Amino acid sequence: MIKILLVDDHPIVREGIIKILHRQMGLDSVAEAETSKEAMALLKKSVFSIVILDISLPDKSGLLTLDQIKQCYPALPVLILSMYPEEEYAIQSLKLGASGYLTKKALPEELLKAIDKIVSGGKYITEILAENLANVLDKRSEKLHFKCLTKREFHVMDMIVAGKTPREIAGILTLSVRTINTYRINILHKLKLRGNAELVRYAIENNLLGKY
Repeated sequence: MIKILLVDDHPIVREGIIKILHRQMGLDSVAEAETSKEAMALLKKSVFSIVILDISLPDKSGLLTLDQIKQCYPALPVLILSMYPEEEYAIQSLKLGASGYLTKKALPEELLKAIDKIVSGGKYITEILAENLANVLDKRSEKLHFKCLTKREFHVMDMIVAGKTPREIAGILTLSVRTINTYRINILHKLKLRGNAELVRYAIENNLLGKY
């Protein structure tokens, strides 16, 4: 039997969700809270199978509430059910420990499916959210292009970022200026950058300054 804590400040929304839940699920009970404070008080009194949490609450952001729940009850699964589209808060919610994210435009069947999967120990990811996660991973992998640099290229990059000229770098490494410029071109190509200014910014963003 599933025991649910439903946190939403709109009575009509809670009533609609509860009707959906009773339609197909084997429920033990559904407890209701309108605020973050009420939700935390109920969590202290009872053990729940899952929390269904809205992002917009009158006393505290649902994301802050999610973070508080996961700190106090790390094993308790939380499904975010919000009016906001996935691209606004879904990834942030997952980072804070949510087990799934649905918008209130979702079909009742999808809500039931999400709860069933989460209560069973899984995570529920919509197709849109999966695409957003893939884009985030792609961007993250782009930021790690510096791992493709050779040791010598990394050394040259470090000196370029430090403000040394090709002639100065050539003198330090006992190489020709032409060779240093070739290294610079290869570095920019691998990192998909267009010039020294972007290279400096890239090094700062990825905390690479003085790492050679």
